[in-house]
Amino acid sequence: MYRLTNGRIITPEKILKGFDLIIAHGDIVDIALTDEIEDKDKMETIDCDGGFIMPGFIDIHSDYIEHIAAPRPTSMMKFPLALHEAERELLTHGITTMFHSLSLYKSQMFDTKPIRQPENVDKIVSLIHGSHVSKHLIRHRFHARYEIDNLDMVDQLRRYIEEDKIHLVSFMDHTPGQGQYRDLEIFRHTLKGYRKMSDAEVDVAIMEQQAAEKITLDTIGELTKMALDRGIAVASHDDDTTGKIDLIQSFGTTISEFPITMETARYAHEKGMHTVAGAPNVLLGGSHSGNLSAAEAVVDGSVNILCSDYYPAALLHAVFQLHEEYGLSLVDMVNLVTLNPAKAVNMDETIGSLERGKKADILVVERLEDQFPAVTNAFVDGKPVLTTTYRR
Repeated sequence: MYRLTNGRIITPEKILKGFDLIIAHGDIVDIALTDEIEDKDKMETIDCDGGFIMPGFIDIHSDYIEHIAAPRPTSMMKFPLALHEAERELLTHGITTMFHSLSLYKSQMFDTKPIRQPENVDKIVSLIHGSHVSKHLIRHRFHARYEIDNLDMVDQLRRYIEEDKIHLVSFMDHTPGQGQYRDLEIFRHTLKGYRKMSDAEVDVAIMEQQAAEKITLDTIGELTKMALDRGIAVASHDDDTTGKIDLIQSFGTTISEFPITMETARYAHEKGMHTVAGAPNVLLGGSHSGNLSAAEAVVDGSVNILCSDYYPAALLHAVFQLHEEYGLSLVDMVNLVTLNPAKAVNMDETIGSLERGKKADILVVERLEDQFPAVTNAFVDGKPVLTTTYRR
């Protein structure tokens, strides 16, 4: 048994002071006033030194594993090593459940990433699947990012769903002229940042992408139903119109990732969808593609989940930045990265909040003298998996 004491416990509704949290057999078994805890001598006590005790973060969209596995375009590390090292790093950022967002692309417009070749994606998917029964530090999950022009991978996506290897699927369309790249000038600028291309060559690339064949709406509906029947959440990506929200919701989609405008974010939220924005967007003060400001959308109440997207450290810092710079409730900001994503991916009955009977996925977060928040202790399934002591 473990007793976390001398901390501020963040529940889904409030912050408790003068309370202890008790862990036993992998679960949270009690949250009670410190003076009322009995048999303290039978527990291992962790003094949280006034820090915040909060749930472990649930990151439902991050392609960071691609950067760990292939730090350079021509350098690929052994995938078991990459997953092993990734989870050690992710813990320091407070991420105890990671949905590794692996891309199922047909073509890569900006840069060629060997890590996104089907055979390499399949190897990482198998590693994630195997992690459930092997030694590991965090909960690994597979988020299939399926680009709708990839007709060759439809059967593979079906197999992943049938084999219970997918835990979240999103349908993406990066065709220039809509979605993330509805502003063609931003698309041109972005493409030229990756490749040396003339204006004429960019025009040809745009026409080719716009003319590319895509899977039908019937196929999207069929794949969505397959996923939902197995309890797998389904997301749309880069929604830029209210009409698109209506369409995807008619399939049963419940998550809107990275809505492009405040209007679409508000509409999706009003329609009862989970709305996701990137935490790096908060730290950068806006979208790198010139789209929705995540901070403004959180303030507006139109976005209720933050993901790390490509920078895992952003989650913890965005939570405190939104609280301190925008005056938003720390409880609500913690929910953006814990309980709300847990609800979106159907895991909230077991993790995502500090409540009796739930799995003990827990962080202790202290504020350093420079005011940066830092994870000093982490538990997953009630096991202490990280202890960090800062020295003077």
